[in-house]
Formats: sequence, C-alpha cells, structure tokens
Amino acid sequence: MFFALQVDRGNLVQAVSDTLLTDLNLTTNGECDYNYGNIIFRLSFLVAELPSQLVSKKLGPDRWIPIQMVLWSVVAISQCALTDRKTFFTTRVLLGVLEGGFIPDIVLWLSYFYTSRELPVRLSFFWTSLSVTTIITSLLAFAVFHLSGVHGLAGWRWLFLIEGLITLAIGLSSFFMMPASVVQTKTWFRPKGWFTDREIAIVANRVLRDDPSKGDMHNRQAITPTRLWGAIKDYHMWPLYLIGVIVYIPQSPVNSYITLTLRSVGFNKFNTNLLTIPASVFHIFNLLLITWISSRLNQWALVAMFQAIWTLPCIIALRFWPDVISNAWGTYAVVTVLLSYPYCHAIVVAWVSRNANNVGNRSVSAALYNMSVQAGDIAAYFVYRDDDKPKYRRGNTALIAINILAILVFIGAKVYYVFENRRRDKVWNTKSEQEKADYIKETREQGSKRLDFRFAH
Repeated sequence: MFFALQVDRGNLVQAVSDTLLTDLNLTTNGECDYNYGNIIFRLSFLVAELPSQLVSKKLGPDRWIPIQMVLWSVVAISQCALTDRKTFFTTRVLLGVLEGGFIPDIVLWLSYFYTSRELPVRLSFFWTSLSVTTIITSLLAFAVFHLSGVHGLAGWRWLFLIEGLITLAIGLSSFFMMPASVVQTKTWFRPKGWFTDREIAIVANRVLRDDPSKGDMHNRQAITPTRLWGAIKDYHMWPLYLIGVIVYIPQSPVNSYITLTLRSVGFNKFNTNLLTIPASVFHIFNLLLITWISSRLNQWALVAMFQAIWTLPCIIALRFWPDVISNAWGTYAVVTVLLSYPYCHAIVVAWVSRNANNVGNRSVSAALYNMSVQAGDIAAYFVYRDDDKPKYRRGNTALIAINILAILVFIGAKVYYVFENRRRDKVWNTKSEQEKADYIKETREQGSKRLDFRFAH
C-alpha cells in the first residue's frame, strides 16, 4: 500500500525527465512551476493530515485507507489527460488532499499489532518500500518512455496511466486484505480469520503488557474535541515535531531535483531514470541498518542523528567543490552518496508513537508529526531558486546551516527527555507505595502527562 502511495506522489520526478514541462507549456518558467506544483501538493497533503486521521479513528483504518487509495488512484489516472498549468495544479491539490493522512493512518493501524520495541523495525520495512518504489518506477519509466508516440500519447502520459491503474488495483484489494485489529480478523470471506483464539490472546496480551494505554480506546472510537485539543497542546511532544520540520530539509531539494540535475549535466531521459537506482539500493540498506541499531540499543535520538551526520559532508561538497555540475560523473557520485543516507523516519515515527502513550494521543500525534514533516518539505522547495542555478551555491549554504541545526535538535530532544524523566523520578520517588498505587488507579492525567510514564530518548 505504501508502494502505491509513493508511486503516485513520486512519479512526477520521472515525468519531468520526459517532456511534461514543455507539453504543458511550463517551459518559460518551468522549474518554478514544478516547484509550485510540489508546494501545492505538500500544502494540500499537510492540511488533510489531521482531518483524515480523525475520520480514520471514527471509521477504522481498515475501512478508510482503502477508500483513500481508490479515490487518489482515480486522480492519478486522470493525470494522463493534463493539458496545461491549471490542470497540473488541480491534480496536485486533489492528490495531496486524498493522500494526506495515509501515513499516520497506517502507523496507527500497525501499532495495534506490535510492541514499541518491535514497531521501529516494522516501520523500516514499511519505508523500505519507498526506495523499492523508486527503483521499480525508474525501471518502469525507462520502459514506458519507449511508448512515447503510441496512440499519440507522450511517454509521461503513459506513465501516469499505467501507474495509476496499478494503484487502483492495490486499493481495491486492500478492502479485502486489512483486518480491523488483532482480534477482528474474521470476515465473511475469511471465516477462520488469521489467528486461533490462543494466538489472539497471546498477541493482544503482549501488546497490552508493553503499552496498557492501547486498551483505552477501541479502533472505531472517535476522538472528542477535548481529547484532540489536549493532544495538540501536549508540549512534551513538540521536540519531535520540531525534528520533523527540520531534519528532512537538507536532502529534500537534492532529491526533488535529481532528474533535472542529471538532465542538465548531459544525461538523456532514459539514463537519467536508471542512474537514480543505485542511491535507492543503498538507501534501503542504510534505512534497515540504522533502524535495527536503534531497536537493538534502545536508543532513539543519537542513532537517528546519524542521518544528519551523513548528509552534512555531501552538502558541503556540493557547496564548495568548484567542479560541481561541470563534472557530470563527479556530481552524480556526490548526489548518489547524499541520497543513500540512513533514513531516520521510521525511528522518529515509532518514537512519536511510543512517547504519545495512548491511542487517542497517538492518533493525533502521528498526524501532527507528519504535518511537521510536510511543513519542512514545503520550506525545502524554497531553497533552490532560479537565480541561484545551476550550482545553487546560496541554496547549499542554507542547507549546511539547516543540517547543523538538525544535529543540534536531535541532541536537544534527548537532553529534554532525559531531564524530564529525572524530574519525574524525583517526584515519583517521594511518594509512598500506597500513594503510587492510588495515583495509578485514580489519576485523570493521560498519555505523556502521566507522572508514572517515562519518555524514550
């Protein structure tokens, strides 16, 4: 399902390596229109995050996610009929609105099945599909672009049509593949379910022992306005939202412009798409490795920070190397190393889920975190400007500063949670055993505000 999401939100990168910009009369200000299209998509995606999550909590992710997928696949298919700037921007808005909320929806659904220690690794498999999708769509674009001219359609039109149909097929099948929860896998077409009664008891109990808050709400219970506002103003989660805004900016402009950059240094549209594959392969390996290390060491901030440490020297090279752009293969090597970075997103998403500490807060916090990521992505589209190309010296200087800030934000988040845990320990240890028992039984504090809860860091 994440493959389907990434296909339809990421295939614009392949489409612009063909003739999309010229066919839609965007060449006069082409890269700016390309930027505006990405910004419009991200804004729409961001705005839809929280409403989508609230709908998902009411209907259940197993119902809402397949509905989302079918709806956005229809829009994705319609992109094969784009005619101008207006229709391009319109489909960007619709895709953003319909895809927004998918990621926190699926993270919430996965949290029903796995413990907090297991979730990061499972999410790493989830985000591995991002790179796998890039590899597959690059190969598919290489093949599909050879259809250019068949039935009078450009290659990029065939790309949108074929990949949209793939998403539609996955969306329709998801109606039958997603169980509501561990204890609700039986349906009319799957009468025996996925688990025996004994297996259900084992899975449910181990998840609840790890996080008793997962029993606070059932999976089709709406979030009340009071609970929503309480989750939004939970300042203990704000360091993680700040991470979401900042840490993904340094590599975002390079990733968005990779096909345009490779075309500008002389590679044709076929080789351009093939040349993006090595970075995706290394990206998969590094993503799985860094997430496994985090889970193994039970360390979140310091391990996730390695993403920013990896990208910093590459951005410095893009800024200060005199032969950047003029040396085609050298530029390609630097960009490939940069985009092979160990992606910390799975770690931070699981970190948000862990520190939210109940289902209601987790649902809202997942959406707010993903909104912060989208906000950072929107900011990233303003880094590379037309008057700064082709070497983007000014933009890369800004990326260096942001990259250093990302390292400091990770360190700051860890320090904050360590000190908050120590403060709570100090207060908790002054209570008698009876006072502790009374607090656990009677407190109205929820989620991360509970005095007996300790933050992961």
